[in-house]
Amino acid sequence: MAGGWISRNDFEALVAEAVKSLPKAFRRHLTNVVIEVQEEPSAEALDAADCDPDDSDELLGLYWGRSIQGDSFFDAGGHLPDRVYLYRGPILRLCDCEEDVVREVQDTVIHEIGHHFGLSDDDMPY
Repeated sequence: MAGGWISRNDFEALVAEAVKSLPKAFRRHLTNVVIEVQEEPSAEALDAADCDPDDSDELLGLYWGRSIQGDSFFDAGGHLPDRVYLYRGPILRLCDCEEDVVREVQDTVIHEIGHHFGLSDDDMPY
């Protein structure tokens, strides 16, 4: 269970601030991306990330969708928006103070949005 020392509302505000701090050139490509806070990763998310359920604290966020490099002019319209999930529980358990949470939220947002731009885990510094 996640620590209660940063409320869900405050955590969501940190996520919103991390997105807002992205350069405008990147933010304009996020119109079809939903960024959502969840308390814990689901079994489906752990499976998608190839994480063992016993290691669920290792999954801090997840990008679910097609990168913009994967989109095609010929794709049928009306597909569901891509999603970035941030997992409050694992992030709070990883961090010792609010400053660490702010940094981890920023790093995780950047990392997961990097997948939207077609970057692999190996391409990113976080």
